[in-house]
Amino acid sequence: MNVLTAGMSSREYADRAWDIPDKYFNNRYYLSAHGCGMTGDYPYLYHHTDFLSAGYDGLIEAAMTLCVESYIGEDAGDQGVKLEQQVLIIEQGVELLSRFACEADLLS
Repeated sequence: MNVLTAGMSSREYADRAWDIPDKYFNNRYYLSAHGCGMTGDYPYLYHHTDFLSAGYDGLIEAAMTLCVESYIGEDAGDQGVKLEQQVLIIEQGVELLSRFACEADLLS
């Protein structure tokens, strides 16, 4: 989320966003971020490694609301975590819109 800024292209975002470590890569969520709606909506922001085969360029603009999403779980593992945060794109970066506390009981 820290790399998102108004005026950034979706290609630039893919190039600057966090790369998923190899042991989690096969189970990745197919998008790094997406628009808000009933399902993943436009724009679709792809991972760097998927950009050439699935991505398209567009512009991230101020006042857009995006969902930054990930699934992290090992390929042969039996557990993983899927997280999503909603952010508002502002001129200075992002404003976090989701305000959900971490469920500490689920971490043990």
